[in-house]
Amino acid sequence: MALKAGIVGLPNVGKSTLFNAVSKSAKAQASNYRFCTIEPNTGLVNVPDPRIDKLAELAKPERIVPTQIEIVDIAGLVRGASKGEGLGNKFLANIREVDAIIQVIRCFEDDNILREEGAINPVGDKEIIETELQLKDLESVERKWQKSEKLGKTDPKAKVEAEILHRCKLHLEQGKNIISLGLTKEEKVAIADLFLLSDKLVLYVANVDVASMHTGNKYSDALIAAVKDEGNEVIVMTNAVEAEIAEFDDPDDKAMFMEEYKMVEPALDRLIHSTYKLLNLSTYFTVGVQEVRAWTIHKGWKAPQAASVIHTDFEKGFIKAEVIAYNDFITLGSEAACREVGKLRIEGKEYLVQDGDVMHFRFNV
Repeated sequence: MALKAGIVGLPNVGKSTLFNAVSKSAKAQASNYRFCTIEPNTGLVNVPDPRIDKLAELAKPERIVPTQIEIVDIAGLVRGASKGEGLGNKFLANIREVDAIIQVIRCFEDDNILREEGAINPVGDKEIIETELQLKDLESVERKWQKSEKLGKTDPKAKVEAEILHRCKLHLEQGKNIISLGLTKEEKVAIADLFLLSDKLVLYVANVDVASMHTGNKYSDALIAAVKDEGNEVIVMTNAVEAEIAEFDDPDDKAMFMEEYKMVEPALDRLIHSTYKLLNLSTYFTVGVQEVRAWTIHKGWKAPQAASVIHTDFEKGFIKAEVIAYNDFITLGSEAACREVGKLRIEGKEYLVQDGDVMHFRFNV
């Protein structure tokens, strides 16, 4: 599953530093100038999950394959991007391609790092980004609404579409994101081809100074208060420290570094887990002597859909799924032991896969 989360924000807020921390497969240049990242950098990020290690301890496989999400580092947005300012059009096109947005907000003072927007203002920065996305969406919605209005005079289907688009137009004109409009699945068909920017899920990163990494500060507090009614999460972290942690290959050196900063775990792990949760994803496992692998699916998927992420033929020829609950596998120690005491279940096409299930699929070729 190629699910993507895009890192966005104003210039010089710590986007590329964060990207460098989350991805070892692709490194973005982190420099103090306006458009450091011109082409979006993309990296596959392992989702930390202690369950896969515990399964591997029991199965002793040749390889371990964790589940991943794709992180895209996108060029910095500036005021006027919706009208083509800066790298506006390229920036906005890149956002259309991601499933969720990780919005990095500067919550620290540093006279050595350029800032064109004046005094540090996390809420104002958030509003600049949202406004640019809404303005671009408004442009797209108005264009389609005008066409649907004309067609709606003779086409009932187009008339309904025009009504939905008009609601979107009014919502955007009020400075609100489309995602907060609460369109039904059926209504969203009217805007599906527009790939609206303000219809993306959002997670905020408050990039604070080292002194505030555990407590936050007045800037991160203001951001948390501003997004409270949205129901969106704010991860408070120091991106530069996270980037340093990611450079350690030796676990002992990494542990010593984290101990120096009184860290129990990297804030990065919380960010990745929160992004995974934001995308409404779930994990199941396959366990064997060749490999123990974690597979990513959407929550609520049934067994045949889950099988399709291994291979589309598994879904087409699906017969049954052999399922063991994660806790049962860990407690009993093997598939054979679970089978012996009746903890291995045979499930059909209607089975809703649970997070952590250990599965094998039976299928016709």
